[in-house]
Amino acid sequence: MRRVGPASPSCSPAPDSLPLGHLVTAGRGSETSSEVQAVSVPDSPGMRSTVSFYICYLLLLCLGVACVACVCVWNSQWRGGFAWNGSALQFNWHPVLMVTGLVVLYGYGAVLYRVPLTWGQNKLPWKLLHATLMLLALLLSVVGLCAVFDFHNHTKKPNLYSLHSWVGITATALFAFQWVAGVAVFLLPYSPVSLRKLLKPVHVWLGGVILSLSIIACVSGINEKLFFSLKGVNGTRPYADLPPEAWFGNSLGVLIVAFGFVVLKILSNHRWQRPDSAPQEMPYSPLHQEDN
Repeated sequence: MRRVGPASPSCSPAPDSLPLGHLVTAGRGSETSSEVQAVSVPDSPGMRSTVSFYICYLLLLCLGVACVACVCVWNSQWRGGFAWNGSALQFNWHPVLMVTGLVVLYGYGAVLYRVPLTWGQNKLPWKLLHATLMLLALLLSVVGLCAVFDFHNHTKKPNLYSLHSWVGITATALFAFQWVAGVAVFLLPYSPVSLRKLLKPVHVWLGGVILSLSIIACVSGINEKLFFSLKGVNGTRPYADLPPEAWFGNSLGVLIVAFGFVVLKILSNHRWQRPDSAPQEMPYSPLHQEDN
C-alpha cells in the first residue's frame, strides 16, 4: 500500500485567507483565546475612510446651519428685517432664500448618495429624497429671484445689469434644467440604462458647476450689498473702515466658500462613492458591512 506523506506546502491555507491569519501561525495551538483577543488589530482602510467621511459630513452640516443662521442674522439685525411690500425689507428675502436654497440645500442633496448608511438599500427612496431636496432648493431660489425682481420693479431699478445677477440667473437656469433632466433620465422608469450610464458623468459634472456658480453669485452679491449699503452716509461707516456689519458679511462669505469646499471634497473622493458607481479598483464598504 502506498504510504501517504505529509501534505505539500501548496495545500496549506494561505495566511491571508484567515481573518487573523497574520496573527495566528502554525505551532501556536496552545495559545489561549484570551491571548488572541489581547492582540490589537489595526483599523482597516475602509473603516478609516468611513470615519473620515462622517467627520467631513458633520462639518458640512454645521457649516450649512451656520450659513443660514448668519444670513438671517445679517438681514434682521443690520438690514431691518423682512417684509413683502416692494420695499428694501422685501429685498432682504433674496440673500436668505438664495443662500438657503441655491447653496445649502443644494449641497446637502448633492452629497446624499455618499452617506454610507444609504448603501445596500433600495435606491429608489433615496432618489426620491434627492429629487425632493433639489426641488425644494430650486423653489426657494425662484422665490428669492422673485423677491429681488419685484423690489427692483417697485423702486424703478434696472434688472440683471451686474455681473452678480448674470452669474446668479445662469446658476438658477442651469439648476432648473438639471432638475428636469435628472427626473426624466434617472427617476422615470422608461429611461434606458444605456442613456443613464451616458449622462451620469455629465449630471455629476454639471452639479459641481452649478454649485460653483452659486457660491460665486452669493459671495459677489454679499460684497455688492455691502458696497451699496456702507457708504459712510446716514450714520453708517464706510465699508473701507470695516464696521461690524462688514466683518459679519465678509465672514458669511467665508463660511459659504468653506461649505462649497467641503461639498466638492466629498464629491471628488472616489472612495466615498456609492458602491454601485465606484471604480472597481477602489473598493469601499460602509462600516456596518465591515463589522459583519
